[in-house]
Amino acid sequence: MEIKTVSFIGLGALGILFGHHLSKILPKENVRIIADENRIQKYKSEGVYCNGERCNFNYMSPEEECEPADLLIFCVKINGLRKAIEAVKNQVGENTIILSALNGITSEAIIGETYGMNNILYCVAQGMDAVKVDNKLAYDNMGMLVFGDKEPDIISEKTKAVADFFEITGVPYQVDTNMSKRLWGKFMLNVGVNQTVAVYQSNYGEIQKEGLARDMMIAAMKEVIAISEKEGVYLSEEDLHYWLDVLSTLSPNGKPSMAQDVDAKRYSEVELFAGTVLEYGKKHGIATPVNQELYDRIKKIESEY
Repeated sequence: MEIKTVSFIGLGALGILFGHHLSKILPKENVRIIADENRIQKYKSEGVYCNGERCNFNYMSPEEECEPADLLIFCVKINGLRKAIEAVKNQVGENTIILSALNGITSEAIIGETYGMNNILYCVAQGMDAVKVDNKLAYDNMGMLVFGDKEPDIISEKTKAVADFFEITGVPYQVDTNMSKRLWGKFMLNVGVNQTVAVYQSNYGEIQKEGLARDMMIAAMKEVIAISEKEGVYLSEEDLHYWLDVLSTLSPNGKPSMAQDVDAKRYSEVELFAGTVLEYGKKHGIATPVNQELYDRIKKIESEY
């Protein structure tokens, strides 16, 4: 199994970052950016930029017929996922491997409802500090894609194929044989970092230093630890400190996606983060006051748009 063609759906920070990298390595026609015609015309006329360099993307509309992609990467936000699933139907064949770089812990199952779970690998994007303003992306740290099989303690041929592809193309990656815990760990980080920085309307530097914001972030993350135990995932203080170490590597001037949403007066993924924590808290009878406060404060910010 050899990967030659890769398709991206979603030109947010991750789509631009990894799409631009691969477009400089592979033949132009082997990297496909899937978008509707209106978006394609806008991208072509205004350009898409990554660290000051105009991206030379190969755009394809959802209606365009083609050979299925060997690898398909979802880079949309959760509220655009179902539309994206429909848009990539011509990219998916029986051997297409699918990665979802979305935040949260549900996107793989949602994609699997349409395309089945057999070709889906679990994935998280971590360690990047990209900031996107309009059509321009800037970053200091590219981060990496961490992926693996749904079942623990195995490395399938599909996982090996993606690892080989990323090795050849220079995409930073890591294979994890306990992806369920990795997904929950990244979810824990997002619950703390995304929401706290958004509420404080600041940047990574705000929660990298000691203070009220960092305390709130860690308290929100600890509520996820308590829930994870009830869900059989068993995050620990060790996991919390691992993700705090990841956080410490990011540019202090960078911002997570939710803070960028607040800056642009866009509606955020608060339902995906605090909303999910509150739901699980009720399910298991676990108090989640910090996430309740974050939820309420972000909703108030959004109500004033």
